[in-house]
Amino acid sequence: MTQPSQAAERAIVKVVVAGGFGVGKTTAIGSISDIEPLRTEEVLTEQSAATDSLHGVERKRTTTVAFDFGRVGWDDPDPIELYLFGTPGQPRFWDFWHDLSEGAFGAVVLADTRRIDSSFHAADFFEQLGLPFIIAVNRFPGTTPRTLLEIREAFDVDRDVPLMFCDARNPDSVASVLLALIQHVVQTRSAHSSLLDA
Repeated sequence: MTQPSQAAERAIVKVVVAGGFGVGKTTAIGSISDIEPLRTEEVLTEQSAATDSLHGVERKRTTTVAFDFGRVGWDDPDPIELYLFGTPGQPRFWDFWHDLSEGAFGAVVLADTRRIDSSFHAADFFEQLGLPFIIAVNRFPGTTPRTLLEIREAFDVDRDVPLMFCDARNPDSVASVLLALIQHVVQTRSAHSSLLDA
């Protein structure tokens, strides 16, 4: 359990976890959070079938309708506390992403190779917002493997945007994603500062 004195010394940053419907955002936040995560899940109904396609995720029974929230902190390599906000994935909730992204340090776009196109909007959203992001591909069991090059071509993102595989159920895997995001944001900001100073 984190002591209050330790938490006070940590840099606190906000991270948004976004992506398509059913890609594993709630699972990822829940697997790594130091606290019991806040979830706003509701049971899927027959009435929602017309707007929430279950293609590729037929076994899914619940969906996030507002956001997920979790918190994780580290003291090494640097003291930092991450506040994780997971977005709802359905298009009908996309307008809410602007509110969730306000004041964010960076974002993780979570993707699923079964429905890779469901996360394209998330990458486009953060590009237009000017918020640094990385793409993490959640490896679901039994899915057809794709290379990172194929995924980069599918997303059509800048070559500087990091891509990596992950397992949303594994805390160490999710931690690697978050650490990669922090490194990417720091490098991006340093590069921009150098250009401004030139």
